[in-house]
Amino acid sequence: AAMRSRAEVDATLQTAKLNPAELLPAVHCLSFGPQAGGGECCLLQLEPGLCAELEAGRSLVIRGEKDEHAVLCSKDKTYEMKIADTSNMLLFVPGCKTPEELNADQASCNIIHSQIAGFSKNYWELRRCRPKLKKLRKLLMEDPYEGPDSQKDQTSTFSKYTTEDLLSLIQASEEEILHQLQVIDACKIEGYWRILDFDYEMKLLNHVTQLIDSESWPLSKVPLCACLEELGSLEPREMIEHILLSYGRKHVDDGEVFFEMHEDKICRAIAQMLLQNAIKFNLSEFEEVWQQSVPEGMTTRLDQLQGLALVDKSSRPETIFLLKVEDLPEDNQERFNSLFGIREKWTEVDITPYIQDLCAEKQTVGALLTKYARSSMLNGVKVYNSRRPIS
Repeated sequence: AAMRSRAEVDATLQTAKLNPAELLPAVHCLSFGPQAGGGECCLLQLEPGLCAELEAGRSLVIRGEKDEHAVLCSKDKTYEMKIADTSNMLLFVPGCKTPEELNADQASCNIIHSQIAGFSKNYWELRRCRPKLKKLRKLLMEDPYEGPDSQKDQTSTFSKYTTEDLLSLIQASEEEILHQLQVIDACKIEGYWRILDFDYEMKLLNHVTQLIDSESWPLSKVPLCACLEELGSLEPREMIEHILLSYGRKHVDDGEVFFEMHEDKICRAIAQMLLQNAIKFNLSEFEEVWQQSVPEGMTTRLDQLQGLALVDKSSRPETIFLLKVEDLPEDNQERFNSLFGIREKWTEVDITPYIQDLCAEKQTVGALLTKYARSSMLNGVKVYNSRRPIS
């Protein structure tokens, strides 16, 4: 491209009926460089927080397998990546000076010849999203840990997963993955993350609750050392400690480690054990058996079973059955389809535990119901049913 002179620039401004006095005196003359092909560059729009991450030298990671939509993760957040088209061509000009920089430097007030190194008609837009954590449990449930004596563990052909493996397979940030491993009570065995087989977990919990009972310890102060001493001959000590961590809160008193047992979580686990062997259970019979099955001093309440079991008030007599939120689909629409397939009309109280985890940041259950369900009144009670026919 021929280099423009100041006279040519001024003539162009005159033709365009622009007053030079209203413009900065510096002029960028653009020309395409030899390598200015489109498509080699990708633009990513970052919010200030993510920009600060990169400027501080931390990494952002793109995660997803071939059949999944890509997500971008910082250390503690997950973002959906979507391509946004622009109506204006975006040009990449190395060393391009902004008006602010030119204003500060009066000496640069002349013609600046700049080469365009590339261009783009779109950019990647990031939108904060829920981490996709359902797969984490699914992977670990392929091969649950049945205890040190299990023959299955010696012969299993299933993959086992380290933290590194999970980081490459799960579409979530490292902190979200580590937090979820805690939520699902996973534990590290020989360097691999495992979930305990439910029957084995119940066996361990039973050992602990029987010991608490026989020693008459208060549920708020169960001593770790004594548990390991007494039960170490029955099960590995790290498994005893894991079950105490899963079903209790650790605290140190006078240099000794104690656990305050979570009554609700223990009652919930025992309910699951009772319910998983029956398709439906007479509600009043279940409540009686359940209360008899929990450790001395604990009180069972139906609200301990939110997201685990559902009461059918329309059947005579009333029944209860197992319905675990973690077994439902992760996608919003699929989740609602699945719930409306199980029950046609839901009250807000009943459906809330099954959709609470779908709420995005600052989103309420009410907003989700407005979007995916329609409401009506049934015997003076507001109920929700599907917006679309359920096949």
